[in-house]
Order: sequence, then C-alpha cells, then structure tokens
Amino acid sequence: MSLTPDLRPLERVAHEVALEWGVELGRPFALSRYSYVAPAGEDFVLKVTPPEDDESDEEADALALWAGNGAVRLLRRDRERRVLLMERAQPGTDISELADDQATAVAIEVGLRLWRPARQPFRWIGDHVPRWLDKAERSTEPGRELIPLARKLYASLDIGRATLVHGDFHHHNILDAGGRYLAIDAKAMLGDPEFDVPSFLWNPLQYRMTLDVTEERLAAFAAAGLNEERMRMWSVIRGAYLGADEDEVRVLRALL
Repeated sequence: MSLTPDLRPLERVAHEVALEWGVELGRPFALSRYSYVAPAGEDFVLKVTPPEDDESDEEADALALWAGNGAVRLLRRDRERRVLLMERAQPGTDISELADDQATAVAIEVGLRLWRPARQPFRWIGDHVPRWLDKAERSTEPGRELIPLARKLYASLDIGRATLVHGDFHHHNILDAGGRYLAIDAKAMLGDPEFDVPSFLWNPLQYRMTLDVTEERLAAFAAAGLNEERMRMWSVIRGAYLGADEDEVRVLRALL
C-alpha cells in the first residue's frame, strides 16, 4: 500500500514511537487516509494524527473516559507526538456488512454507551460549528446551497454543553470486537447526542441516501430516546458544512 505524501511524516513518527514502545507495526489499514493507523502486533493498533486535525485533539481523553465501554480501550499515549496505542477490535469488521436494521440497532446500542456526561478538557461544538459553516461557504464543496437554511436552524438551537459526543459516528467507525461492538476514530466534543446521528444517515460509503431509509433510521433513534426534530435539524446543518451531493440535498430538505 503506497501512502500519500501527507501521511509519510506520520509514518516516520509511528515507526519511531513503535520502536520506543516495543511494538511491531504492520501495514497501515486501507481506510486510514487522514491519520496513520496500523496494527501493532496481534492485539493493538497504533495511530498518529496530523497536527491540523484539531477535531481529534481529545480522542485519547474520550477513550480514557469510555474505558472500553462502547469504544476501544486506550492503552498508552504520547500527547506531544499525537500518538495513541489502543486495543485492536477483532475480527474488526465494521457494521456496513450488516442488514440496515441490524446496523442501526447496533449503532444505537453503542451510541447510548458513548453519550455520557462530561466536561473539560472537551470542547463545546457550539464554539466550532459557525466556523465550519463559514469555511464551507467559502469553498466550492457540494451542499453549499444548504448553508442559509443551516444558519437559520443553528440559530434556533439551544445546544447542550454537558454530553460527550463521538463526532464521526457512522458504520465504518463501529467494529465487531468478538460479539460486542466498539467505536473508533472519535472526534469527541460536548454537545447533543443528536449531533452524532447525521453522519450515520448518509453512510456507509457504498450507500446512496434515500428518504425512506433515512426516515426508518431516524425513527429507530427516536424510539431509543433521541429528539427527532433535533436530529433532522442537525442533519441539514452538518450536511451543509460536511458536503452533500444533489441527491443528498434533496433528502435533507425533505426532512424538515
């Protein structure tokens, strides 16, 4: 597997730290396109995040708080070099291979373990969403047409400040760990559980978002106690700054 030039400096850090910690690195995982993530021996995973990925700054803190309940366990960290050593979920298949209703049920079960009270050092999403919307408005990314509506919806929200959210909650970040499912790759902040649902709605990667499947998924999360109106609002807001193609924009508008 050839690495992008951006990942090569991270690879050098990974090998340096692996040598110090006495673990042997394998080939990086295929989906590790932004951070350098590779198996470290049979039972561990070593991850190096780039400095510009500020959303991952508190990933290790979140893993420490979750302590293996809903997410992989943190074993060691090097804060300065942005390196984490974590347990490896095995067999490690993600829930994109499950039937849709089963995948949704698993995601809800995992989410209910992750969404728990927290405070510092975690940051509040309310201090970041306006910046993300501004950045998207200056870009040429698809979905920009949703930004005026997203700003209006965002202004009407009273966003929670005391619940830890995963931040990148979707099929490919929930893995089979031998009869239990664990989350990986958290971009943890404080906010509403409903903030986490949109990224699940337009995944997995091979899925094309449709209104009927989206409504079924929303109904399942709502039955588990999440606020359906807030999920719909966050879907439009996050779709506006994360990017949505023409079909996704049509579905997102239909949610309101």
